[in-house]
Amino acid sequence: MKTYQTMSKDELTSLKTDLEAKYKEFQGMGLKLDMSRGKPSAKQLDISMGMMDVLNSEVSLQCEEGIDCRNYGILDGIKEARELLGAISEVPADNIIIYGNSSLNIMYDTISRSMTHGVMGSTPWCKLDTIKFLCPVPGYDRHFAITEHFGIEMINVPMTNEGPDMDMVEQLVSSDDTIKGIWCVPKYSNPQGITYSEETVKRFARLKPAAKDFRIYWDNAYSVHHLYEDQQDFCLEILEECEKAGNPDIVYKFTSTSKISFPGSGVAAIATSKNNLADIRKQLTLQTIGHDKVNQLRHVRFFKDLDGIHEHMKKHADIMRPKFEAVIDILEKELSGLGIASWIKPRGGYFISFESMDGCAKDIVSKAKEAGVVMTGAGATYPYGKDPKNSNIRIAPSFPTLDELKQAAELFALCVKLVSVEKLLEQ
Repeated sequence: MKTYQTMSKDELTSLKTDLEAKYKEFQGMGLKLDMSRGKPSAKQLDISMGMMDVLNSEVSLQCEEGIDCRNYGILDGIKEARELLGAISEVPADNIIIYGNSSLNIMYDTISRSMTHGVMGSTPWCKLDTIKFLCPVPGYDRHFAITEHFGIEMINVPMTNEGPDMDMVEQLVSSDDTIKGIWCVPKYSNPQGITYSEETVKRFARLKPAAKDFRIYWDNAYSVHHLYEDQQDFCLEILEECEKAGNPDIVYKFTSTSKISFPGSGVAAIATSKNNLADIRKQLTLQTIGHDKVNQLRHVRFFKDLDGIHEHMKKHADIMRPKFEAVIDILEKELSGLGIASWIKPRGGYFISFESMDGCAKDIVSKAKEAGVVMTGAGATYPYGKDPKNSNIRIAPSFPTLDELKQAAELFALCVKLVSVEKLLEQ
């Protein structure tokens, strides 16, 4: 099989004609498919419907501590919910504060609080001339949107197969006190599905920041989101490693049940050191008297414990795994050996990271949209929406049905071929 780069101009021109004919066929199919976000499908939401039955007007709404969950109080969240979210986060319940339904909301609040009131007595960021954040790339667009919203300068840090480039992270963090944080998705990262290696986690724990208010924003979004029961990635627990390294306050760890139960009605939490928790509570006591304890109780009575979570996640995996495999199979069948693309086959998480030829990603996404398949915007996986190579595309297989997904993947592969040929003919 010839790579596209070794084809003659005449061969490329002939190929372009064939590809354009196939593309017109897809355009005539009237597709309307959405692969733009990592949304659970209706089938995934259905497996949590039993949660709606565990609470009703006939059952007690008292938590283990005998407190009525319908009423005010319990700022940190009910004990059994802290134990459940602590188990998911691999930390003791005493290191957890339960919030509402969204971990993104907690991250936003944490940045906002740092801007207005500082971190554990440090100067509020809004009073400083320059604030910077490190952003492993490709990464999560909503992380980048938060820091951009607050006017924080973002610095790209390349991802490796073991996590962020730690040589670069260590050098920057230790030499620049305007760098106040780094975004991390340590397990099945968004979008690449990479899990940070043991050495990477230990190097994070041993960081020596120039800024005393530097924090690692550890978004533990996919800790139990395995696709294969016998091929699960393992990631060291960061809080414990920070404690061992004498850096107990350096990390905020976020988690939620958003893609475990109901994304719009889950339970989210922050896990961190006792000192950080005390600092957070100063603001939280003014912000709320307590979050939704009835929802916390609902989750605990449905899942019961970590074993219940794991059994539930196997059901998610049974729905998700065929979709990921279908996309990977089509990419391998249609694009392998052509020299125009590469991708990572993840063992968990919600995304497939795809790399096109440089300069092609935006045109590929645009062509897919013109034929009825909406994908995440090219550039979204980089700060400010600017992918320097215009090559990364995030594929989100979860929401469409399997049949729809196969159609979308075939169209996507066709768009990759067509745009690649056009690029090479331009050259």
